[in-house]
Amino acid sequence: MVALVTGGFGFIGSHLVEALLAEERRVHVVDDLSTSPLPLEAVLDEIGRPDALTYSVQDVASFCADTPDEPFEEVFHLASFVGPASLIGHAGRIAVSIIESTCAVADLAARCGATMLDLSTSEVYCGNPVGLCDETGALTLPTRPTARLEYAIGKLAAETALLNRHRAQGLDCRIVRPFNVAGPRQSGVGGFVLPRFIGQALCGIDLTVFGDGQAVRAFTHVRDIVDGLLLVMRKGRHGEVYNFGNAGNGCTIFELAQRVIQTANSPSSVAYVDPTEIFGPLYAEVGDKLPDASRALAELGWRPQRDLSQTIAETYAYMTSLPQPQLERLRGFEPVRAKEAGRA
Repeated sequence: MVALVTGGFGFIGSHLVEALLAEERRVHVVDDLSTSPLPLEAVLDEIGRPDALTYSVQDVASFCADTPDEPFEEVFHLASFVGPASLIGHAGRIAVSIIESTCAVADLAARCGATMLDLSTSEVYCGNPVGLCDETGALTLPTRPTARLEYAIGKLAAETALLNRHRAQGLDCRIVRPFNVAGPRQSGVGGFVLPRFIGQALCGIDLTVFGDGQAVRAFTHVRDIVDGLLLVMRKGRHGEVYNFGNAGNGCTIFELAQRVIQTANSPSSVAYVDPTEIFGPLYAEVGDKLPDASRALAELGWRPQRDLSQTIAETYAYMTSLPQPQLERLRGFEPVRAKEAGRA
């Protein structure tokens, strides 16, 4: 059995590929490397199993157009623009890219008779006024146009297209909405907060907390998310959407900063900043987001295994083990000083 993983050299994708290879599966990765957290050689070295892994370095739509008949039985579509900061550089073409690539992968899955899993995002809940997000509630989107909103709309439109295709044409697909994934190999370059905080703590500079730091997030270890992806592919219902997130790991961003400082035994303090002064008006923060993963818990037996302390500790240990050039690539913090931003 051969599994196709688009975006397989990215943060979540590389962990998924590792898990599939550990099952003695053959895997083909399609990735243009635009969001890969590490150089290709480093990712391949960490993943291992070159005997069972093949890959194409190209964009997903081109690969799907050039690949009429391949024996893929499972297709995991993870390739996408990603990261609240890095999205800004693609504003105006985020949504169309997401929709086009998802539809191209759906075409390929249909030709192969494969089961397709689409990795969507919890950003579709970015207008949720109550914080707790479940798959059955109405989705409310904010009205101010930002790169983050375009990303959310693109993902939601891609979800809708897949679900309609399932109902109209029988496409075997299922959708996952992950919440605040974190862990080893994540990069701060795209704006992801945990590696950014760790990078700042390692340099002894202030950890830049956006706004008042009271926004609540539930960080979920990447390997728990990968466990969920495999369960959805093997046991999930066709044409269904599943939330995955560890509500027990909920904390404010300020609390996360304090825990990183403690873990790193760092002299850093916290600096409160306005992110739009760093990234411009197309950047947007969202309110509280806590996952209701009841469907995954009840239907699939998914249980997150790693708490927030373990997630922070493993990410810190991974980053400190890297050669300096790779650490520089991962930490990706913006150079804001406390004297410019106001210290806590």
